[in-house]
Amino acid sequence: MMRRAVVLCLGLLASPVVAQEDPASAALRAKGLLEEAAVALDHAQGARDRVAALTQTVKAYEAGLAALRTGLRQAAIREKALTQELNSAQGQVADLLASLLTIGRSPAPVQLTHPDGPTGTARAGMILSEVSPALQAEADSLARDLDEVKTLRALQQTAADTLREGLRGAQEARTALSAAISDRTDLPSKFTADPVKTAVLVASSESLGSFADNLGQIVAGEELEGGPDVHEQRGMLELPVQGTILRAAGQPDAAGIVRPGWVIATAPGALVTTPAAATIRYLGPLLDYGNVMIIEPGPGILFVLAGMEQVYGEVGQVLPAGHPLGMMHGAGVAQGEILTQADTGQNTETLYLEVRENQEPVDPDEWFKTDKE
Repeated sequence: MMRRAVVLCLGLLASPVVAQEDPASAALRAKGLLEEAAVALDHAQGARDRVAALTQTVKAYEAGLAALRTGLRQAAIREKALTQELNSAQGQVADLLASLLTIGRSPAPVQLTHPDGPTGTARAGMILSEVSPALQAEADSLARDLDEVKTLRALQQTAADTLREGLRGAQEARTALSAAISDRTDLPSKFTADPVKTAVLVASSESLGSFADNLGQIVAGEELEGGPDVHEQRGMLELPVQGTILRAAGQPDAAGIVRPGWVIATAPGALVTTPAAATIRYLGPLLDYGNVMIIEPGPGILFVLAGMEQVYGEVGQVLPAGHPLGMMHGAGVAQGEILTQADTGQNTETLYLEVRENQEPVDPDEWFKTDKE
């Protein structure tokens, strides 16, 4: 029986120790980001440039919510792994405790005897003296794992409440931003668009590219010269929305359709902004792309963004870098539905981004920074 106890203990000690990350830290940092965003929302109401202040506030909420969802997923994964480890070790621990209990119940004379005589008894005593600290270490490890499971479960509940508050704050910031954009009257205008010509061009266009290439036809009157130029920022622009590249240029989708631009996965209600100062050439529904925004950051260069639920501005307006262009679908999704996305990932919407130079599509990779760099 003593030998069995020793074998079980050594087997437990020989198990590989895997370093674990601390998922709680990510959730705590995210909570801090959301608290800072809430403070920023209060200050934005009285800011001189409310649009810029609210834009940064919405982005702060987006960053905090994304980090919190990540922390929640990590906590759930860690809890599941610990629970499986504890369940798998349950049988071993039970056998070990039963063996030690049997030893403890044995009469003292029996414990002090050994079939091999005094030498065997001495060796057995030495083994037990070595096993005792190891048993204590294993018990301490199990206690830490149990405490961590308890902490992770409490953290997930607390973080879920924080996520609900963050979602409410983000929606409030989006609403305030939409109102501030509607009230804004200080943006310069480079030209005006002819609504009749625009309608004719929309009806006659067979593709997104052909429409973009013929945008010059919709100008009413003479277009003003000058405006922003983005050439010096080539290859250094940030993505217009927080998200990840789902499909690269030229990569076929599930239906085998190949497009020259990027498909970017985003969170519901994500804010889309200008990567650089640019003039609005078109905004509104087009073909089967939903709402489309086409901006001109420089002569002969067009950025085409498609798939938004809401778009801001007027054709001809010159927008500064980082100015809101629109919002993705899902801003009004029920909180319960969004909360479930913490387990599966939050990027459920897609924005299409295409870059055209001199009426030819080019890989957006030439203009935008990506995670691979």
